Amino acid sequence: MHDKLLQYISSEFNFNSDEIETVKKYFEPVSYSKNTILEEAGQVPQYLYYIVSGYLRLFYMDENGNEVTTHINCPPGFFTSYTHFINQTRSEDCVECITDCSLLRITKEHLDQLVIKSQGMKDFSIAVFQQSIAYNENRSKELSVLNAEQRYLKLIENYPEIIQNVPIQYIASFLGMKPESLSRIRKKIIN
Repeated sequence: MHDKLLQYISSEFNFNSDEIETVKKYFEPVSYSKNTILEEAGQVPQYLYYIVSGYLRLFYMDENGNEVTTHINCPPGFFTSYTHFINQTRSEDCVECITDCSLLRITKEHLDQLVIKSQGMKDFSIAVFQQSIAYNENRSKELSVLNAEQRYLKLIENYPEIIQNVPIQYIASFLGMKPESLSRIRKKIIN
């Protein structure tokens, strides 16, 4: 499993053999079944996850008890409630496996040690967090300026595999609409 992570990080940054061994030492391979909650709301996120295979979502419960999906990720990539993981503060979000998942996980303490020991990992970590910030800013903008159909079309253009792997209710919530609205949009597009 470490090979996929090492390919991912070494595509942009160079790592020597000691750094590679340290990455392997600190990233723990784990597998979880569909619908497993990895991180509970009200807790400090324990891990940063690298997705080898499978789909994860970040969600919270609104004031009416409805689940609101704020992020869906697919391989490859990193996943957690970033701000709370970095600051080690309580998150109101849950991290859940949408499908069976193979992951590599690292604690904040081990990530900090890895960043101290490896300039390549420090540079890579900064790049990952910058990408996360840019993604979230772009997502906020899309939610405010694109209509529901435009958001759906953009999602299937950029991440077509999500449609086959993620239940419609999670996709609808992620796009800021009800499942019935998404069903109408999908029917309209098909026709």
